Amino acid sequence: MKMNGCALHAVCLVLTLVSLLSDAFARRSQDLHCGACRALVDELEWEISQVDPKKTIQMGSFRINPDGSQSVIEVPYARSEAHLTELLEHVCEKMNEYGEKVDPSTHRKSYILVMSHDGTKMDLSGVKIDGDVTSNLKFACESIAEEYEDELIEFFSHEADNVKDRLCSKRTDLCDHALHVPHDEL
Repeated sequence: MKMNGCALHAVCLVLTLVSLLSDAFARRSQDLHCGACRALVDELEWEISQVDPKKTIQMGSFRINPDGSQSVIEVPYARSEAHLTELLEHVCEKMNEYGEKVDPSTHRKSYILVMSHDGTKMDLSGVKIDGDVTSNLKFACESIAEEYEDELIEFFSHEADNVKDRLCSKRTDLCDHALHVPHDEL
């Protein structure tokens, strides 16, 4: 099959354009999923911090052992599997409190809280807040919460440090190294 120079150039141009567009789409998708993961972790940490640390829940078997004792222990409620499972059912609703910010130099998107938990004024310059942003972020959050439910419960039930980095980057690869920016520096 012979191609003239013009047709070959056109095919190369189309292939280059398709490659560039697919790279841009993949980056947007990664930005969205990374942002959703980071926001999900932030919201879970916030919700856990709001529970009275003295509140406990009984865990273990309620069967009576042959010696008449029970294997029941009390664990802190905030980080119990029951509480974490309950949080995961509704935490993605909080994504409507986030907006999208595009870094002018890298064109990477990040997602930031637009309504602070404690009422402090937020800098919303350059932040896009609309239904598409929040619905896409919520959908990505729900996908992550469902797919990584076991990992989320594992990390949060043991008061792990650096959950955002450990879960969103190392365990899941949802974030690449360019996105390891602490949330409060965004």
